[in-house]
Amino acid sequence: MSAAVGASDRPVADRSRAGPVAGIVTRVAAAVIDLGVVLAMLGVALLVVAGLRFAWSPVSFSWPAPTWAHSLGVGAVLAALYLTVAWATSGRTVGAGVMGLRVLSARGAPLAWSRATLRAVFCVLFPLGLLWAAVSARRRSVQDVVLRTAVVYDWSDDAGLRGGLP
Repeated sequence: MSAAVGASDRPVADRSRAGPVAGIVTRVAAAVIDLGVVLAMLGVALLVVAGLRFAWSPVSFSWPAPTWAHSLGVGAVLAALYLTVAWATSGRTVGAGVMGLRVLSARGAPLAWSRATLRAVFCVLFPLGLLWAAVSARRRSVQDVVLRTAVVYDWSDDAGLRGGLP
């Protein structure tokens, strides 16, 4: 299913860098990759806690056994931090980089830290809002509509970091 996307679907300010608004399949694929990254971060956090417990008391060491609620809470915080830093610095997460996506303001500018943080928290607390992109004629999620952001195709070879590389 391929639909032609007109220039009106692109962010306004920087059409040279940003392509059309990304569809649901690409966005879900990027989200699955990012979920893998966050789960890996959660695993590393568990190993760090285990290492600290072992260093503190090797004789009475026992492997940490966090509850599901604790794991979900820590995972949510890690996910929000990961998304915030990625969107505020380069506009893309690991998954977005693999899939050729970038998150920009609706005007085509990089997200400020405040908007990146709000979008990250909104995405973590209400992930089903991302599925609105499947039924929206403009392919925008609830988070995109509320926070005036856009997820666009962007295969540029730059890292997208503010200020550029030396």
